[in-house]
Amino acid sequence: MRCSTCGENLQPGAVRCPTCGTATPVGMAITRPVGVRRCPRCSYQGEGIPYFRRAGHVGLLVGVSLFTYGIGGVIYWAARRRHLICPRCGLGWEHASTALAAAGSEPERHMMESHPDEPLPSNGIKRRVLGVGMLLGATLTILLGIFNFVMPAVAVGSVLGAAGSSMFYWGWKALRDRQAAIMQGLQRKILKLADMNGGTLTVTQVAADMNLSLPVAENLLTEMDDGFRVRSEISPEGVIYYEFPELRHRRELGPGSERA
Repeated sequence: MRCSTCGENLQPGAVRCPTCGTATPVGMAITRPVGVRRCPRCSYQGEGIPYFRRAGHVGLLVGVSLFTYGIGGVIYWAARRRHLICPRCGLGWEHASTALAAAGSEPERHMMESHPDEPLPSNGIKRRVLGVGMLLGATLTILLGIFNFVMPAVAVGSVLGAAGSSMFYWGWKALRDRQAAIMQGLQRKILKLADMNGGTLTVTQVAADMNLSLPVAENLLTEMDDGFRVRSEISPEGVIYYEFPELRHRRELGPGSERA
């Protein structure tokens, strides 16, 4: 039997591939609860929820229905009613992985237990939907005021548009803060993984132990690479690895090393 990810020859009964860490069919049958997955964006572990369980999606459905006389709302509901999403960040559940930290390697399990389901900031979807609705209402009010030569309506529409823009920006900023919090959480886990691996990591190690795709793992390490606290090197064999000098030489830099 061969690994479905890297093609490595597997021993009979192997639960995980020794090269890339991918769980084998045997491992999946033994360790993975049915229906439970892990979100690649926020690391939530559990089951997906229906698309319209989120208040923001319901608000969007109402807004689309109002501006399309119900036709757009019906189409939107029919297209999304069977979709599942992550209950924490709203990512489509089809992107979630069935690999669980509890059934994974020791480093991954250790990291997930150290930071169990940390609360994330709101993604601001309600504010963004409300802001878009206010902008649409403001546009309609201004157009009606111009066509009917009613300047107070234009003034009211302008104020409403400014408020809608501010509301949308508030929601967009909340989304950016949430994305930053997710990135910080992933980087903390990478640091813990680097500490357990002696201060060096490769893209494959991060992808296997944190259950990420190779491009995502590479992007995370590249973003952390500042040439100082994290720096990339190439081994004589041509393997690119990332070194964390402070973690690698932590014992030498500890408080016990005093100058004479």
